[in-house]
Amino acid sequence: MALIATDPDAPEFSRRHVNLADARMGAQALMASDDFFADKSRMLDPDPPQFIPGKYDDNGKWMDGWESRRKRGPGHDWCVVRLARPGVIVGVDLDTTHFTGNFPPAASLEGCDRSDSDDGAQGNWFPLLPAVNLRGNSHHYHSLNVARRCTHVRVNLYPDGGLARLRLYGVPEIDASAADSEGLIDLVAALNGGTVVAANNQHFGLASNLLRPGRGINMGDGWETRRRREPGNDWCVLALAKPGVISAIEVDTCHFKGNYPDRCSIQAMLVAGGTSESLVTQSMFWPLLLPEQSLTMDHQHYYRKEILAHSPVSHVRFNIHPDGGVSRLRLRGRVAAA
Repeated sequence: MALIATDPDAPEFSRRHVNLADARMGAQALMASDDFFADKSRMLDPDPPQFIPGKYDDNGKWMDGWESRRKRGPGHDWCVVRLARPGVIVGVDLDTTHFTGNFPPAASLEGCDRSDSDDGAQGNWFPLLPAVNLRGNSHHYHSLNVARRCTHVRVNLYPDGGLARLRLYGVPEIDASAADSEGLIDLVAALNGGTVVAANNQHFGLASNLLRPGRGINMGDGWETRRRREPGNDWCVLALAKPGVISAIEVDTCHFKGNYPDRCSIQAMLVAGGTSESLVTQSMFWPLLLPEQSLTMDHQHYYRKEILAHSPVSHVRFNIHPDGGVSRLRLRGRVAAA
């Protein structure tokens, strides 16, 4: 198992919001002016970019990202991305990791709202991020203040080069059509706007994996903590997409066999304010939503009658006892009336 590396300099928006350009969530790179050296779709891979020495293909050095050929005429290169879910983008990471002599000197972003158009090519584009300078082998974080709905984004490279990853952090719309036959939706799903506030440990797998769609693809696609060698238990604090009342819970330990938690529990609260740090402290004293339940390996655990009566809640603290890995967490319920 590999240690999960996270950027210690990443801004708050990258931890509090969903990457709407995540291919595993459903984002797609639809068209590009040129992707001769590296396919545009690699730019949306949620995993960190990698460099493989000595790996070449028919067009040259294999690179983990989107890379166009050297432009010998006027203009610039661009790529249109359809977001995983329509939403408002609040921050971006233009990541040139491993691109050193072939990164673009500058880049910009445009957005459009074209729910009726799959490719977005004819969209009424508006600026999201003006042209900014880029460096090689670096993250470039920028907050955005354009409170407009986007379905597509166009990234422009000036004039050409390679971008390892495009990450577009935003607030997605809740998909009301995703409600089941009982009218319940997953209030903590990333695609509905659920986010991770904090986690005490993410040594082998990020807590944000809990909120991904579908079942885990392998043991790396889940939240997994280190082996605990001291008293206590591991936990993560999650913000629901909207406050609501939870009627059904699923805890999935898919792929976790020798390292699943022995038990789990959930606390919940309607939070009026505070910072991430203060929420961690407050969460220790939140009322129980789901009392401790025994878990088994590689299994979907469903709870209904075990859920305690509660008023609408906005945040939960998911406790695993004492440590281990969980693939997915689903909290299905109804959004509270405004």
